[in-house]
Amino acid sequence: MNQSILIVDDEQNIRRSLSMILQSKGFSVTTADTLAEAYRHIKQPFHFFIIDVLLPDGDGIALIEPIRSAHPGSIIIVISGNANIKMAIEATRKGADDFLEKPLSRDKLLLTLRNFGKRLELEKKYHALQHQAGIDAFIGESAAIQAIHRTIEQIAPTSSKVLITGESGTGKEIVAWHIHHKSQRRDQPYIKVNCAAIPEELIEAELFGVEKGAYTGATERRDGKFTQADGGTLFLDEIGDMSLRTQTKVLRVLQDGEFERVGSNETLKTDVRIIAATNKNLQDAVARKEFREDLYFRLHVVPIHLPPLRERQADIPLLLDYFFDKFRHENNKPGLRMDDALIARLQQYDWPGNIRELKNLIERLVILADRPIIGPDQLPADMRTIPIDVHSAYNRQQSLFDFRDEVERRYIQFCLEQNNGNISKTARMLNVDRSYLHRKLKRFD
Repeated sequence: MNQSILIVDDEQNIRRSLSMILQSKGFSVTTADTLAEAYRHIKQPFHFFIIDVLLPDGDGIALIEPIRSAHPGSIIIVISGNANIKMAIEATRKGADDFLEKPLSRDKLLLTLRNFGKRLELEKKYHALQHQAGIDAFIGESAAIQAIHRTIEQIAPTSSKVLITGESGTGKEIVAWHIHHKSQRRDQPYIKVNCAAIPEELIEAELFGVEKGAYTGATERRDGKFTQADGGTLFLDEIGDMSLRTQTKVLRVLQDGEFERVGSNETLKTDVRIIAATNKNLQDAVARKEFREDLYFRLHVVPIHLPPLRERQADIPLLLDYFFDKFRHENNKPGLRMDDALIARLQQYDWPGNIRELKNLIERLVILADRPIIGPDQLPADMRTIPIDVHSAYNRQQSLFDFRDEVERRYIQFCLEQNNGNISKTARMLNVDRSYLHRKLKRFD
């Protein structure tokens, strides 16, 4: 099975018997008999952690949070000979995956590990596919993102066409890939085409294929994306940039599943699920005769709109944590962390480039970090002072009092940074009493 386990238990017989059982099943086993020894071991990753509650130097449940923080994908199983419902609830609330009573049943323990082992393997394959496709997790706890999660769960098993709209960088491709991954076509091809990146004279050959000799340079027959995606999903990104001529041919494929290669009279058939995305307002494009109305309604079966990041600021801390952990791991900088002032500054920023801008910035900060803690001074010059965006405040319907507080908080924070945290100097510069400034600092946390 080649999976690793840390057993934390103060009873030598239990450690010995569990080690023998698990090693016979192919597990790599490490043991600890105290909380202090366990803390030394949890710095390294294990697939499984089996933790006793009562240890000589403390409560084993205290290990759950640091383990979950350091190794979010690991399985934590808590065991106890004095089990009760309250203890199980506390362990689960802190992040344990399961709670087993002593004396442990050999068969039940092995079944539990086998089931969780399957989950780990599935998650490993899932993340490998994500990495292969260059796809990040679709993260967010805001009401808008949770509604999109529910929509994905509902429509993924169907073959309905989906039209994803939103500003550039909001994650339209991520949503498309997750719909495919959760669909019945998940084992079939997932092909993507950026309609804005392919010249108009080449887009038809790219989509439908080309016959040998169809034009200069066509030295052999080549399949197009509709053929490559047969049985799977075709993601047409930035479809609002597709020419009217190509739109007409795409419409035919959507209507009857038929098309011809460029330079050929042979009719081919395909079975693909279409997911389209655009950062343009297609209804306005239809009104301007720049986009076919019949194609719009063919695509607009299930619409999903991704809000810009400035309209879901509650999700920014989650995205910061996700990308920081991702790039810290990829660049082998496990001890690196972000200063609280930096996090506060990034949460105040409006992110005109949305998630893509946030991701690129975090990657750059991690790569260029030359000290253990990244501070706001390492931000690009244009981000060190966050401008007050009255348009964003208006769109959020922010009250006058909240807007005033935001201005005050940002200015005080900036002045403190300029004065290296010296409160007296900052108070003199602001022409206020130190006690007044202290009250403001306490109010603004």
